[in-house]
Amino acid sequence: MPTNLAEARERLARANRLIANEGVLDAFGHVSMRHPTDPTRYLLSRSRGPELVQADDILEFDLDSQPVKPPTARLYSERVIHGEIYKARPDVNAICHHHALSILPFCISGMELKPVDHLGATMGETVPFWDSRDEFGETNLLVTKPAEGASLARALGSHWTVLMRRHGATVAGRTLEEVAFRAIYTVRNAALQIQAHLLGMVAPLTKEETRLAGDHNLAPGPVMRAWEYWNARLDKAEGRAPRARRNEARPRSRASSAGRKIRGGRKK
Repeated sequence: MPTNLAEARERLARANRLIANEGVLDAFGHVSMRHPTDPTRYLLSRSRGPELVQADDILEFDLDSQPVKPPTARLYSERVIHGEIYKARPDVNAICHHHALSILPFCISGMELKPVDHLGATMGETVPFWDSRDEFGETNLLVTKPAEGASLARALGSHWTVLMRRHGATVAGRTLEEVAFRAIYTVRNAALQIQAHLLGMVAPLTKEETRLAGDHNLAPGPVMRAWEYWNARLDKAEGRAPRARRNEARPRSRASSAGRKIRGGRKK
């Protein structure tokens, strides 16, 4: 995780755009991260489409989801989703709430979302459902009250993904990179599960396969490999040179240039 606030804002803004670029987020949904030095706060953008979020849009909130500084822009109405999960889960450092199209059929039908391929195992062995009607009756389906956010956090429990009936999904992770990995591959797993149902019976992973595959895929190597790939795709979408090339193109320091001249002279 980033170790200073400026870096955290930049990475969180980029995570919003990256997850949107992979088709998980559209005009709605949001990504947050716990404050890099104060676990009693978290970072979240002002109300803006995730694909547009920049570092300057990122604001600080306490765990009651109140802005640390008086806001000058509109805030997300569902920020209590983030604050209440951070309260309940000290191990969670990043959260993504989304309404991806392949997830919504499960939210509407109540059919259980199951890992059907090895990358989908990152959703976890169990994906619980949360139905706002159970505790709050008929609402506008938005999670805007602390009690609603706390109820969602209880439904998530010790799991990493929770489906929200007639609404969408909320995904938790230990890092920004992990939450991106889990959110993206859970959405793709959902699409595969629907497609497989059209062909016949679906044979999901066993619990042990899910555990083993999930542990492997969430190791630093696979997570960072995917993160690098998605960053390259985002750079291309935003019309930028890939990040590695930008680093190579930076002007060399005088000291390093001088060193090369001396070494070159010795070779001659």
